Amino acid sequence: MTDSARRARRPRRRRRRLLLGRNKLRRPSDRIEGLIVAFLAAAFLTAAIAAACFTGHLYQSERATAAHTRPAATALSRPRPTGAIIHNAPPGASVQVWLARPGQTMAFPLSPGGMAGTALFVGIFLTAGAAAVLALCYLLCRMILDRHRLARWESAWTAVGPRWTSRR
Repeated sequence: MTDSARRARRPRRRRRRLLLGRNKLRRPSDRIEGLIVAFLAAAFLTAAIAAACFTGHLYQSERATAAHTRPAATALSRPRPTGAIIHNAPPGASVQVWLARPGQTMAFPLSPGGMAGTALFVGIFLTAGAAAVLALCYLLCRMILDRHRLARWESAWTAVGPRWTSRR
């Protein structure tokens, strides 16, 4: 067998040994914990990919909104569009208002860097939130499995202990 074929089989053997190996010392709860870790890793990868897709969608929607806005000069003597807030403008002056649709004002659109920064922040926040939730799930599962292991160990020690420790 060639050296590269052996190297290709090694990771499969390691994975099989970690989760499904026939080690007599491995408890069923250890196998369950291995499966939980594999499931949570897959869930994290899925959440990270979903966060990246959402981030891209958010950036594209912000860019599309900014592309469809246009500045409109309005005077205070004319009726203002709904929701327009004009600060520190002298009476009768023309001011610039950003309109998303006719009659709807919006805040000044973000710069491309600001849009990218907002989308990046949202993506990082979503990924970190998913990591925190999955870490809490792992800790909860680990706590339950440790209680189960301790209960099994105590019942086994109750059966074996009196034979080992005889008090005379």
